[in-house]
Amino acid sequence: MNKDVNSLPFYKLQASGNDFILIDNQKLTFKTTQLKKIARVICRRRFGAGGDGLLVIEPSSKRDFKMRIFNPDGTEAEMCGNGARCAALWAGLELKTKDKNLSFETKAGVIRAQVSAKKTSVQVKIKMNTPSRLKLNIPVKVLGRTIKVNYINTGVPHTVIFVEGLDKIDVESLGRTIRFHKKFKPEGTNVDFVEVLAKDYIKIRTYERGVEAETLACGTGIAAGAIITSCRLGVNSCQLTVKVLTKSGEVLKVYLNKKEDCVENVWLEGKACLVYKGEFLTREVRDV
Repeated sequence: MNKDVNSLPFYKLQASGNDFILIDNQKLTFKTTQLKKIARVICRRRFGAGGDGLLVIEPSSKRDFKMRIFNPDGTEAEMCGNGARCAALWAGLELKTKDKNLSFETKAGVIRAQVSAKKTSVQVKIKMNTPSRLKLNIPVKVLGRTIKVNYINTGVPHTVIFVEGLDKIDVESLGRTIRFHKKFKPEGTNVDFVEVLAKDYIKIRTYERGVEAETLACGTGIAAGAIITSCRLGVNSCQLTVKVLTKSGEVLKVYLNKKEDCVENVWLEGKACLVYKGEFLTREVRDV
């Protein structure tokens, strides 16, 4: 191999069209500054392996492992629902865990997962962080008019907007405007556009913070959309399952317990897949 080229082993995984690069950093080979640069290099479409984010697996003294998530712009996110499902699938395959019930650390808290350890493409179910900071019907002035939006943190901040004719919405333009709106500074927000198809069935499109574009799916956004739909439709105390149709065409399920204005025990379920293993060969990795 050319001495000017370094090799970085990686895994490519996807869940509902949300694709990720995963690297094993259990030996703590890479520091945070290096991981930020790797994310910017390896996640680039056409010029890199391409992905909606970089998943980094690190050791944990309390859980099966620690998952970190870096956006393509190099910023580190607190949590990623579909990324967590991919990390759980990887752990089942590569860590050879005997129990299909896993738990791992994230910056947003501990995530529990249920996954088969024997197949590269399976249903993976994760218990989301308890949602917080729920606010409904917030007036926000956007592009010269005031619209009502809803806000919730499902591990990361999400703003949910209910629309009709979802396929015609300019998600990139409107999403970017709201993502950087002064009302959501300094951290900004992910933006989810939701169309209600039935009481327990919604369609969603998401503009993701850090990716700075629409993605085919967003796990934390799917959970946010399902939770706020249950609040908007006046669903009282019950156990509820909401089916969510994503941009990728896959339908995911969100399970939740609703007690008056409190939502807890939120689970996200859908298929996750290990696409391939590879080595990233680039001079830019040499300098990280």
